Amino acid sequence: MKLRKFTLIWAFALTCVAAFAQNNIIDEVAWTVGDQPIYKSDIEELYQQTIYDRTTIPGDPYCVLPEQLAVEKLYLHQAEIDTVEVQESMVQQQVEQRINMLITNFGTKEKIEEYFHKSLPEVRQQLADNMRNNYRISQVQSSLTKDLKTTPNDVRRYFNNLPADSIPMVPMQVEVQILTINPDIPRQEIEDVKARLRDFSEQVNSGRTSFSTLAILYSEDKGSAVRGGEIGFLGRGHLEPEYAAVAFNLNDPSKVSKIVETQYGYHIIQLIEKRGDRINTRHILLRPKVAEADLIAATHRLDSIRADILAEKFTFEEATPYLSQDKDTRNNRGQMVNEDGTIRFEMSQLPQEVAKAVANLQPGDISEPFIMRDSRNAEVVAIVKLSKRVDAHRANLSDDYQALKSMYESSAREKKLRQWLSKKIADTYVRIEPGWDNCEFQYEGWQKGKK
Repeated sequence: MKLRKFTLIWAFALTCVAAFAQNNIIDEVAWTVGDQPIYKSDIEELYQQTIYDRTTIPGDPYCVLPEQLAVEKLYLHQAEIDTVEVQESMVQQQVEQRINMLITNFGTKEKIEEYFHKSLPEVRQQLADNMRNNYRISQVQSSLTKDLKTTPNDVRRYFNNLPADSIPMVPMQVEVQILTINPDIPRQEIEDVKARLRDFSEQVNSGRTSFSTLAILYSEDKGSAVRGGEIGFLGRGHLEPEYAAVAFNLNDPSKVSKIVETQYGYHIIQLIEKRGDRINTRHILLRPKVAEADLIAATHRLDSIRADILAEKFTFEEATPYLSQDKDTRNNRGQMVNEDGTIRFEMSQLPQEVAKAVANLQPGDISEPFIMRDSRNAEVVAIVKLSKRVDAHRANLSDDYQALKSMYESSAREKKLRQWLSKKIADTYVRIEPGWDNCEFQYEGWQKGKK
């Protein structure tokens, strides 16, 4: 089992299942690590979390899970020694996001409290405690492994020593460039959207309708619409600049902001609460609709650009900085970049429309124009160029160096952490109560002196 499964227990939506343990289990100490007890209720709580989260437990839960909690306590003890500090604003922001997620799943705050048998403040507190602990554990692990260095020789030796059946299969991957054009939107369509938003503002300011009701009915941000437009506590850096500039200047929760334009469309905003450098707001988002005729016109324009590229009037790479309206790629010759920072994609990682366009291309080919939704969920017209295709194969150093480098670094970090844990276990008082000690643990040394 990978070490991270022992040390990173997120399960944010599940941490409140302690009610199960508290209400049904007669508590007893199962382990003691240093001066910290691990209670049977702690183990039952974690067991319920893993069941709810459908996490596979590699072995007897009453052996695996207590050891997992014991490892956590060792890291948290080191965090105390190292005086690891937690950025409280980050914790609270994450808590609010998880609370919002729970409200989305359960519908109301009351249903959350009923399900978990806890008040919402208690739910929030337990989420915050877990997030602080996980952040502190992560910081300790980063500190322990920060001096690990990787050289090409390290990666080469690691690869050469891998058993043949451990060399991973790499699925087919592609490198893709993209050029997009946004269809023109008639001025009248924009004015109609603004008129609707002004009407919503008037309804709220006059007291005829609540902002949250209008958000549920009409907002095109579906993620927040189900919560009455509420987006949770966020700092300026997590909001669109135009949105933040208006939101942080709001002072009256009963009033509605002016209309705000961002890359996602047009918004009106209502203040809920400010807490230091974070703010919780509601918003209603409307997007001007693209007419079929405008999509057709954009398609014709992009078809002409493609024809000029094929006629060698200019190259795809020369065209993208001047013609593409995709801000993420236009200054990089249209090169699409994966979430991990690499330029290679498995087909399943590409947007569906891009994958379909690429499927029948040969390296160097340029697709016909097609319509897709971009990262703003707006309709755009695109062409793509298949730069390179790497067929499915067993990993090798020439084609897959970065992937093998990541494998080596992960292995080196795990080895370093295992060495640290072995020493920490040896230097720490540990007592495992009878009934909890008949186990094959992942780490040696828990049962000192026991044969």
